Amino acid sequence: MIRRERLSNRVDIFVEESAFDVQSSRNFLRQAKALGFDLTVHADQFSTGGSALAVEMRALSADHLEASTDQEIHLLAQSDTVAVALPGASLGLGMGFTPARRLLDAGACLAIASDWNPGSAPMGDLLTQAAILGAYEKLSLAETLAGLTFRAAKALGLNDRGRIEAGQLADLQAYPTTDYRDIFYNQGTLKPTRVWKKGKQI
Repeated sequence: MIRRERLSNRVDIFVEESAFDVQSSRNFLRQAKALGFDLTVHADQFSTGGSALAVEMRALSADHLEASTDQEIHLLAQSDTVAVALPGASLGLGMGFTPARRLLDAGACLAIASDWNPGSAPMGDLLTQAAILGAYEKLSLAETLAGLTFRAAKALGLNDRGRIEAGQLADLQAYPTTDYRDIFYNQGTLKPTRVWKKGKQI
C-alpha cells in the first residue's frame, strides 16, 4: 500500500539492542529492497551493529552513529552510505556527538540533520545544532555547509540539488550578512530573509 499510494520511497529501521536486532533488521531491509524501497538505518546510537548492516545492505544513509568506533567509521568510509550526524538527539539526551571529525578524516561522506522529534530532539533548529556540532567536532565552515546541503541531499537520494551549479535545482537561501561565516558564528540566531525554490523567490 505504501508504494502503491506513493506515501514513501524509502524505509528506516532502528537497529539497537533495545529495538530490532541485526538479523531481524536484515530480513526486513532485504524484503523492503526487493519491493523497490530505498533504505536508511537508525544506527549505532547506543550500541554498534547498525552501521555495518547499513553498509552491507547498501543503504543510502546510516543515521545517528554516536556509538560508532574506529571499526564502524572505517566501514562507512569505504562505502557509499552517507553518515548522518543528528546533533539534536545528542543535545536532547545529554550524550556524545557523532564522531564527525573522525568520519571525515577517514573519508566518509558526512551529512548533518536535526532528528526533530518530541522524544529526543525537540529543539529542531538545524543551524544551531550544526554550529554546535561544528564547534565540538572541529569542522570547517565548508564541511558544515556541505553536510547541510549536497551531502544531506545525497543521504536522501536527491542528486539534483545542494550545489550552486548548472543543472541543479536553484533552491537557495539568503542571509542578512555580507560574510557567510556569520551564519554559524551566530549559532542559529541569524535567519534567512529570502528563499528561492527552483529559482523562484517564495
